[in-house]
Amino acid sequence: MLDFTDHVVLVTGAGAGIGFGIAEAFHRAGARVALGDLREAALARATDRLGRSARVFAGAVDVRDARCVDELLSASERALGSFTVAVANAGIYPNCPVLEMAVEEWDRVMETNLRGVFLTCQAAGRRMVAQGTRGKIITISSGAYQSGRKGASHYCASKAGVVMFTKVLAMELGPHRINVNCIAPGLVTVDRDVNQVSDEYFRALVDTIPWGRPGTPADVANAALFLASPLEDFITGETLSVDGGSGTGRTGLPYSRPTPP
Repeated sequence: MLDFTDHVVLVTGAGAGIGFGIAEAFHRAGARVALGDLREAALARATDRLGRSARVFAGAVDVRDARCVDELLSASERALGSFTVAVANAGIYPNCPVLEMAVEEWDRVMETNLRGVFLTCQAAGRRMVAQGTRGKIITISSGAYQSGRKGASHYCASKAGVVMFTKVLAMELGPHRINVNCIAPGLVTVDRDVNQVSDEYFRALVDTIPWGRPGTPADVANAALFLASPLEDFITGETLSVDGGSGTGRTGLPYSRPTPP
């Protein structure tokens, strides 16, 4: 059920971190994989790690640009064949308090995290519908879609938007038998050049995870394999949290015991 030998999978933001972990998992499962990323050096490293072969295509893409996204998908199809799975993963997460934030930073986050998901899914969905493909589209949100944090108003808002966009797209593509689902990772360990957070911040977040550890790109990739498989044929429009239980509540608080009379 998790053999993707006959599948072509697109992953944006695949140069490193979660995106590369997803691409690597599909490649290991036999799929032909198209990697898209804005960073050409990261793309080259990712391609080398997968092993340069006829099953791997890499192309630079700015997911904020509709023509650029369409060109990536067209080039990937020429190299690998028609898509059966598309993973809209590309995203950024700078930190800045609302009162200090420049409009340009707000726009950059929204354009990358939300407009980029829209353009990627639109381009992939149009191709699947035109070709009659019963495909799978997966968006990547974050636990931040339902739990805010200081300095991340733009990031949290964009990820909440991804969740609602996923629901509506699932409604619209359901008649075409195209599943559309979302993954909301919690804290995930990635390379420092991908996610630059302080050690203090990292330790504080780990303390909120019932599972007692941060997630890994492989944890998110396993969820993507499931959502792209026949096992979830009747699941669409859903958001799957991959967070070790950190979204269950205020797990960092001590037990509350009644005060003796």
